[in-house]
This record gives sequence, structure tokens and C-alpha cells, in this order.
Amino acid sequence: MASQVVSFPASAASAASEPQVSSEKFLFHISLFIIAIIGVVFFYRLPRAIALFGSPEWLSGHILRYIPFGPTRPVSQARRIVQAYYRTYPPPNQPPSPTLQGHDMLSDESHTMANHQQNFKRVDALGHEVEMQYPTHIASCPSFMRWTLNTLRHRTTPNYSVGQVIILTGYFWILIYATFFNSNFFVDYNRVGWISVAQLPFVMAYATKNNVLGTLLGMGYERLNFLHRFAGRIVIIAANLHGIGFTYKWSLAGTFRAQIAEPKNAWGLLALICLDVLFLFSLAYWRQRAYNIFFMVHILCFSLLMPALWHHRPELIPYVLGVLGLYGLDYVFRFFKTRVVTATIRPLPELDLTRIEIPTINAGWRAGQHVRVRILSTGVGWLGWTEMHPFTIASVASSDHLIGNRHSNASDRWRGGGGGEEGMVLMCKNAGTWTRRLFEMAKMSGYVDGFIGREVKLWIEGPYGGSGHVNFASFSAAVIVVGGSGITFGLSVVKDLVEKDLKGMSRVKAIELVWSVPDPASLIPLLPTLATLINQSVFTPLRISVHYTRATPNPPSIPSIPGLSLSPGRPRLAKIVDYAVSKALSIGTQFDFRGNQPEQDEKGGRGVGRSHSRRDKDSRHGHGHYATEGTEAQLKIDVDVGMVETRDKEDIQDITGVIVGVCGPVELSKDVVNAVETIDGERRNRVGGIEIHEEVFGW
Repeated sequence: MASQVVSFPASAASAASEPQVSSEKFLFHISLFIIAIIGVVFFYRLPRAIALFGSPEWLSGHILRYIPFGPTRPVSQARRIVQAYYRTYPPPNQPPSPTLQGHDMLSDESHTMANHQQNFKRVDALGHEVEMQYPTHIASCPSFMRWTLNTLRHRTTPNYSVGQVIILTGYFWILIYATFFNSNFFVDYNRVGWISVAQLPFVMAYATKNNVLGTLLGMGYERLNFLHRFAGRIVIIAANLHGIGFTYKWSLAGTFRAQIAEPKNAWGLLALICLDVLFLFSLAYWRQRAYNIFFMVHILCFSLLMPALWHHRPELIPYVLGVLGLYGLDYVFRFFKTRVVTATIRPLPELDLTRIEIPTINAGWRAGQHVRVRILSTGVGWLGWTEMHPFTIASVASSDHLIGNRHSNASDRWRGGGGGEEGMVLMCKNAGTWTRRLFEMAKMSGYVDGFIGREVKLWIEGPYGGSGHVNFASFSAAVIVVGGSGITFGLSVVKDLVEKDLKGMSRVKAIELVWSVPDPASLIPLLPTLATLINQSVFTPLRISVHYTRATPNPPSIPSIPGLSLSPGRPRLAKIVDYAVSKALSIGTQFDFRGNQPEQDEKGGRGVGRSHSRRDKDSRHGHGHYATEGTEAQLKIDVDVGMVETRDKEDIQDITGVIVGVCGPVELSKDVVNAVETIDGERRNRVGGIEIHEEVFGW
């Protein structure tokens, strides 16, 4: 009896020390569970992906290429006509506008679109009205869940929103469950080791530029970076717990030297050292101040980590192969996305940036996407050619070139715009050693096409990022808020919206572009581009407001351009977003560009959903002619054959929400989120919801 009593606790202790489930199989099922959650999110976002397939958007944004520029039909058939009818302003039964009282209405003035309330329609060369091909709109969440969006978007820290914190908290508790389920953490050190290894494929999947998960979920790799960092830290913590546990166990038994001398354990120690070194050089200091060191340490440690795990335990080979497969797939796609081209670099001192023109690439990207650039020259330093930097594309693709690009002079083209004949345009802000050297390299050069510039060899890779499954053109109104060099994002998105509206392929009926800069002089180089955009927004009102935050005793004087304003101080974002909501709610009524009261139709009801805009009186000289008949005037604007399609449908649509795009520092993004939160919940529901697309500086 005594022997039985003594042996019973011993057997219990032995049972407690042995795991009751296989850690290898259990962690495999945990990985499948995480993949299943990703699958649920994929199916939740699938309707937006399907909606995107119904438009040309899904074919773009993958491979950079060149499309010959020019009409494919004979010149006599290569032009179609957009015809605009508008009533003279003010109407006969209304008093003149206070802004016009005391001024004689000359013939030229009475025929300018800036002085008229207009009612446009698209027709082809035969006079048939063009059918509007609206993109399908799918909201980001059901209407009954919109009340959660403000909370989920609110930032708890500069780098994390409430929604991201909830995701990471759920992720964390899944791994906590995996750590303690049927396992004694203080005895079973293998469980945390398996957790570390099982997370490695996820770390790689969240990080690669050509992101498989990002493609499925409609997100750029930069949007999954917070998951990459979190999973990477879990790998580091679990691996260290695994190593410390066995070190403690062997030290108590006095067998540490003998155990660590075994090849499999020595390989494990090497893997642990690689992970710890990789973590130390992944801190924000190295990422932001010595990116090359951060990158090279990543490559070196990864190159040692994979064979170390391979030799540590044969059971880890499937995970190692999974990581290597994802990494190899990324580089296969990079190979097809990479081009070596000749580009022209030009300095823009007023904006403190360098403009890069690549005429041999003019298609293959979507608005808001970026590319990674390597300058193949020692002009950016002896090792500068090894660095790659991301820059947002500031131009639209060739198939999306704007009306008037052919008629604009060289000065207007190289200072802003892009796309079409000009190809891809990048604007590189002086924000570090490499970009400053690039700027100096551009300044110390000769002349190209009559302007200061220099031709260089360029390694370009992309496109990446962008709006994913979000289609800006499917919303009723758009607000684009940018800070500093974020104007590249703003230009590309606004140009894309204006172009699609000219084609009859956009629901957007009001566009607000808000640019916040320190120095008002930054506006000067982009004036031709911004003025051209306003002139080309024939069917959709475009308002551009530039705000400068630095005290300037003598701000530069700019010409009076309808729709463009320059103001001191920070923008009143809440008021701007609220105005866009009002414009979206006015779909079906007739608003002029200045936001006047809606005009009733002849029956006293709401007019058809045609939007209004205005152009300055000089626009007619380059793009059309006027013919006056009675109280109705007519404007004809020549556009390329691709700009208009021939169908017969009125421009009538539903209200599909407001999209707010922001590109700039984290503080600007936070201000935008706070501004959207101020909009009354009832108005948000009436307008179909307000969505935010963020492109935040830094990472």
C-alpha cells in the first residue's frame, strides 16, 4: 500500500509533464483557424471585388507598360463632341447676381460659363445623348453597422486605430489559447517553439510587396504592415521563451554544454540569434534613419534563419518551404513588374522636390498607386544606386489622358499633369539624404525640351498600393485632403475622377481637393495644372482650396481662377466634409459650381441628375466655340474618341455616399477622421455613408 501511495504522485507528475495533445498538429489547426478567419474577411469583401470586375479598373494596376499615344481612327472620325446647353445667367425672371450689379454685360462676358448657371449633357457627333455607365457601388459595411465606423476609425495612438487594436487583440488571444490549451507553459517549452515557427509564413504573407493576402482582401501591402509587425513580435517572444526554457532546464540538469553541442540545438541557437538581431534592427530608429542597414540585416538574418530552422528539426521543413514559397512568389512578380528606363529629372525649387518624367511608361497603374525607384547613377552617392524609394504616381495612365493635353504648351505639361504623351510623372520630396542628392543632381544639369533637366537611367518597380477594391468613381462626392508632397496622390485621384466623368463612367458629382502646405509659394508651379483641372471638370464641380500654415508677410499674388482659393491657416475639414455631404444629398437637383440653391424644373419638381460647373471665358478659345440663339447658348467641346461613348440614357443616379481620401502625416489623417466624426449620424445614413481612404506618411 505504501509503495502504491508513493508511486501515484510520481505518475501524476509524469502525466502533467507530458503534453496531452501533439503541439505540431495543434498549431497546424490553429494556423488553419487563422486562415479561415482571413477567408471570412475575404468573402465579406468579395462583393466589392466583383463590382470592380465590372469596370476597366481591375485590368489596371498590375503591370507597367507603354501604349502608343494617338487616335486609332482617321482624323475625320477621331473626334466626338460634348455639347453643353445652358441658360443665360441670371434668368429673365430673377434679378442679377450682386456680384454682377454695376457691371455692363459685354457679349464675351455673357457667353462665359463662369457667369452662367448651366445644364450640361453629353452627346456624340450625331447629336445622340451618351449613356452614363455608372460603376457599381458597394458600401464598405451594411447600413445597420455604420454607427460603428466612427469608433473603429478613431486612433488610440498615432499608429493604431480602434479597429486595428481589436484585430490585434483577437489575434493575441488566439495565440494565448494556443499556448495554454492542454499544455503546462512552465514544463512544455516545445509549444511556444511551435507557435513561433507556425507564425513565420504569416509574417512573410503580411510583408511581401506582391501580397497574396492583400490581393485577396483588396489592400496594399502597406495596410497589412501592422499585422506583419505584430506577428513578427510574437515570433520573437515565443522563440525566446522556447530558448530560455530549454536553457533553464539544461542548466538545472547540468547538461547545458553537452546539449548545446548537439548540431540540432546549435542550429536552433543560431536561429534564435538571427531572430533577435533582426528584431533589434527593425526598430523605428533603424527603419527611419538607416533604412539600408535595416534592409541588409533583414536579408542576412533571413538567409541564415531558413537553413538554421531546416537543420534544427525536420518537422519544421513544411513551414520553411511555405516561407520560401511566398518569398519566391513575391520576387517572381517583382521580375515582371520591373523596368529599366531612361527618365528625365527636373528640379522644382518652389515645391522643394524633384520631378521625374518617364515617357516610355504611360499605362498600367491606377490613381493613387506608387512605384519603387532606384537611380542607376553615382550622382545620388556611391551606394545610392542600391537604395529603392517609394513615390506616388502623380499622372494618369495613357488611356486616361485629359482633354487638352495636346493643346497645352510645354511649360504647362512639365510643371504638373502627366499621362498621355508625357508618360509617368513622379514628384520626389526632399525628405532625406538620397532625395536631397537627387534634387542637387537635377539642378546641376543642362536643358531637356527647353527646360532644366537631365536624363538618367532608372530602375522602376511596381505599381503597388492604391485604393484596392475601393472605386472612388462609384461615390456621389469625393473629398481629397493632402498635405505637402501628398499632392501627388491628390492630383492623380482628381485627374482620374475628372477623366472618368468626361467618359460618363463616374457617379461623382462634386470634388473637393484640399491641399495644406507650409509655404504659399508652393502653389505657383502647380497653378497651370490646377487651372487645367478646373477647366476640364465640365460636368462635375471641382473646388480646390490651398491652405498655408507658415506665417508669410507677403504671400504671393495668384491670378483669379474660379474654383481655386489660397487661404492662411489650417483647413476647416469638418465644414468641407459637410459641404460635400450636402452636395451628395443634392443629387437630382441642379447646383451651380458656387453652391447656389437648387433650381426647380419646369414642373416644379427636382431636375434630372445633371451636375454643373464653370469655366473661365478663355477656355472657349482652345476647346470649342459658342453659338448664341435667343436666350439659350451652346458650347461645343472637342474631345478624343475615347472620352465619350454613344448611348441614350439620362444622367440620373442614386446617392452612393461620400469618399474622403487623405494623404499626408498621421496628424492630418487623424484630423480627417475627427472631421468625419462630427457629421450627424442621420446625415451620414441619408448620404449612404462616409468612407475614408488613408495614405499615411512613414511606417
